[in-house]
Amino acid sequence: MEKKEAVTKFDALASELRLDIVKLLVQFGEDGLVAGEMSSQLDIPPTNLSFHLKTLTHAGLVYVEQEGRYQRYRANTSALMGLVEYLMEKCCDKQTKAKTGLC
Repeated sequence: MEKKEAVTKFDALASELRLDIVKLLVQFGEDGLVAGEMSSQLDIPPTNLSFHLKTLTHAGLVYVEQEGRYQRYRANTSALMGLVEYLMEKCCDKQTKAKTGLC
């Protein structure tokens, strides 16, 4: 992952509500949730939720599929794991490990 892409994804997560949305979607896994279910679970108005879902979708952290009249949202777990890998890519570098004791 390039730095610019990582910054875009981290920027999308830099909101308590968007972080709550992603955590909720991760919890529901492949089943995902429709917007109305998320709105109820997070106790936020649908219009507010829609704005945040759009941001997360554009950042590639959430994806959406049309199901009849509804849109089902799911966390993009591979993108989320990519962020973790981006942060940890130098973790086990010999020099870094010696200096920090990590890994």
